[in-house]
Formats: sequence, structure tokens, C-alpha cells
Amino acid sequence: MSANLKINKKDHIKGNENASVEILEYADYQCPYCRDAYFILKKLQNEFGQDIKFVFRNFPLTELHQYALHAALAAESAALQGKFWEMHDILLEQQENLQDEDILKYAQEIGLDITKFKHDFESDEVFNKVEADFESAEEYGVNATPTIYINGEKYKGDWMNAGFFRYIKSLI
Repeated sequence: MSANLKINKKDHIKGNENASVEILEYADYQCPYCRDAYFILKKLQNEFGQDIKFVFRNFPLTELHQYALHAALAAESAALQGKFWEMHDILLEQQENLQDEDILKYAQEIGLDITKFKHDFESDEVFNKVEADFESAEEYGVNATPTIYINGEKYKGDWMNAGFFRYIKSLI
């Protein structure tokens, strides 16, 4: 089914919309492997620039990570103020500090309207976006984080070594 994975208008997209390589990641902000993947994917985006379109979807594993859902809600709340990627980055970079007071501090640091952020954080709209991402992951058989799709196909190789970079380069 992964061959039919499609990007939708509610997805968070970074990079060239018409890039030859589309990387979609399902991730959990509290997952240590997702933090590792964050740095690798960031390096990949820096190296290949306009040839990469990066798409992020939430897959908070709440049974394993007590702060994962609130971190996802924070990122989606920031998105409503046009600052998804800023919050996404800080949450992964500060993964060991994801309690609500930390998240509020990050919202202030990236210049969000705190009243709106707090309202959105509690809203059905934001929760439903996280839930829709989670449900799409389940629909495609995602059961771990990070799970990476490249050009609609689930990537089954090791993304933590140089072979991943070579593979991406071969697609460009």
C-alpha cells in the first residue's frame, strides 16, 4: 500500500515542491531515533537542497513517550502561526525537555502569540490534525518511528549510514 502514499495539503513541506526526491517522515518528537534522523535529514536537505522535498507527519507513540503528544500538539499549534518548522526543530533539538513549561518557553522563544498558542494547543483542530497524521500512519502500516518514505515507497534500508546518502543521490 505504501506505493499509494500521497502528500496532502495539510502536510508540512519543506524544500522544493517540485523536487525529484520526496522524503516523508513519520516521527515522534520524544523518540531518540527520530532525533538522530532529524540531524541526518537536515544534513541531507543541506547537501541536496532544491532536489529534496521533505514532508513531516506526527506519529506520537504515547504508550512509550509521555510527552510525545503534547510536543506534536505544540508543533501543530505553532503551524497555525506559520512557525511549524521552528517549533519542529527546537522540539527535536531539546528532546530531553518536553514538559509543558518547556514547550511554552519554546513558543515564546520563536515569537509566537502565547495566548493564541495556548488556545490552539487545547483546540480540537490541532488535536484532529495530529490524529489524522497518526491514522494515516496506521493506514500505511507504520508501527515504529522514524518511518521514512521516499517517493511514496517505504524505505527499508539503513538511514543511519552513508548508503542512505548514496541512495538519495542516485534518485536525483
